[in-house]
Amino acid sequence: MTDPEPIAKLDRRFSDPDAAATPWPETARALDRAELYWLTTVRADGRPHVTPLIAVAQDGAIHFTTGLGEQKARNLEHSPQVALTTGTNTWAQGLDVVVEGTAVRISDGGTLQRLADAFEAKYGEAWHYDVGEGLFLHSGGEHSAAVFRVEPTKVMAFAKAPHAQTSYRFP
Repeated sequence: MTDPEPIAKLDRRFSDPDAAATPWPETARALDRAELYWLTTVRADGRPHVTPLIAVAQDGAIHFTTGLGEQKARNLEHSPQVALTTGTNTWAQGLDVVVEGTAVRISDGGTLQRLADAFEAKYGEAWHYDVGEGLFLHSGGEHSAAVFRVEPTKVMAFAKAPHAQTSYRFP
């Protein structure tokens, strides 16, 4: 997902004694293969807002969409700092990942087309997007969505067998 590879650090305070740091390629694969992500934004009054959504990992970042009238889009207008999470809903198996970063709107037509193709390749034709003026168009142009890029500033991976908390910092 990124180049160069981030620096990994195991947090021994929250890890089993025999645990090792999760290798970055394993974490990047989890981000790439995830079907569902949870986006956390902050409302104007400071309250958190969390919502599930689909996303694609491409070009060293995670990309998601939102209608401009949706709560998450309104939240991003005043605070672009976000957390994206994905993983499993189990205690003893799998890998959970948290990505922290700044959401930046993408409006370049060529980039949007590559991302539209990536969404459809990952999720199928139900998620076919056409590219309009700086937006994705869905359902024959009936709905539009802005596209945001989250380039990670910090990523945390939570392995479960054995339990290990790994933090990644990006150069």
